[in-house]
Amino acid sequence: MPLAAQLADPVSAANFPTTVLRWRNQRWADAVGLGGLDAPAWTGHFGRFEPLPGNLPQPLAMRYHGHQFGTYNPDLGDGRGFLFAQLRDGAGRLLDLGTKGSGQTPWSRRGDGRLTLKGGVREILAASYLEALGVNTSKAFSLIETGESLERNDEPSPTRGSVLVRLSHSHVRFGTFQRCAWLEDREAMAALVDYCVAEFHPGADDPDMSRKACALLERAALATGRMIGQWMAAGFVHGVMNTDNFNITGETFDFGPWRFLPHSDPNFTAAYFDQNGLYRFGRQPVQGGWALQQLASALLLLADAEDLAPALTSYEPAYRESFAAHTHALLGLTPTGDLASDIAFLQAFYGWMTASGANWPQTFFDWSCASEARANASLQAGLYAAPAFAPVRAALLARAPCRPERLALPYFQRPTPVSLLIDEVEALWDPIAASDDWSAFKAKTDHIEEARTALGLGA
Repeated sequence: MPLAAQLADPVSAANFPTTVLRWRNQRWADAVGLGGLDAPAWTGHFGRFEPLPGNLPQPLAMRYHGHQFGTYNPDLGDGRGFLFAQLRDGAGRLLDLGTKGSGQTPWSRRGDGRLTLKGGVREILAASYLEALGVNTSKAFSLIETGESLERNDEPSPTRGSVLVRLSHSHVRFGTFQRCAWLEDREAMAALVDYCVAEFHPGADDPDMSRKACALLERAALATGRMIGQWMAAGFVHGVMNTDNFNITGETFDFGPWRFLPHSDPNFTAAYFDQNGLYRFGRQPVQGGWALQQLASALLLLADAEDLAPALTSYEPAYRESFAAHTHALLGLTPTGDLASDIAFLQAFYGWMTASGANWPQTFFDWSCASEARANASLQAGLYAAPAFAPVRAALLARAPCRPERLALPYFQRPTPVSLLIDEVEALWDPIAASDDWSAFKAKTDHIEEARTALGLGA
């Protein structure tokens, strides 16, 4: 594998004291042909990392660079994870099984290469909720407790260890291209572009490498714009939008200190260490465009700036269209078909949300399919009765509902929607930490799955 030799290091997994299965994504296991694995085989593959038949003989820790909070860092790579296997789903898409917390690699620096159990629980919740809300995201595939005690500065320690396996369309990061550019390795960059076009963006294929690189950039810009439009409609704050946390397929991944908004606040910042608010909620679209500019700069190794620049122009309209379309989808409404009209509606809707302090998930839940009866029975009915809401109400009622039958499903018979605010996450963890009680966690994941089925937006 010449490309792997240029971009990755073979590594071995840590030898954990125990392997206790805590989470298994059966739906996605079925989708990639692994649903029939029994419990010992599952923990053998995803806790001990015994190779899957006919797959990678040894895990690969990826090499990459990246801008971290605006500063370029050439000393990066998979420090607590690796690419374990690659599979095809029913549609023929290539999917990666990557790890988090699987042990030290050449890129661990001073880290122990481990993941806390709480960190694994948080990723399951976030990935599942994002998928339910229709956001393009990596999937939590497996979580196994490892029997280790870990010391952390941001959790009460010692704390329990785990290893997570995530399923993603690709782990090729913008920072992977940046590394090739830093090394001025045109051969590796061309091979990387060829691989990404063949596996992820075949429509970008071109016999001319310069044109191919530009076409790949355009498709990455489209995919990134769509993803961030979905984030903004879902009220999701990624937290750490470094260029090594963007991938070429526009999937949400490597979200660490993520948050979901309790109410609309453009200045909401997820990471306590983001003291200047660089990755605050309202700045996410700008940061996505900036990350794409860094990808374009890396591709100067293969194409001229005047040829790459037009490819970036697709980002902003893709973002706007996605934000409008996904807001309507979450509300169960059909866009008007006039983007200017839909954007004006978004400005009124989100402007009211910010001014009123309305609960974000509750508002979307109340106005699903523009049902006035449901909204009038809401805990927030008083906000909707205020004069300031009148133009928003009119715009909602002017749009046709899509799938109104979803309102008859059990999910919409509840008074409140599923949500994933930080206090709720902490409340789910407390009984696990205190007495190994997973019942609240299971109830939450069941509610998330109920939402995914009812909304009809997730895969």
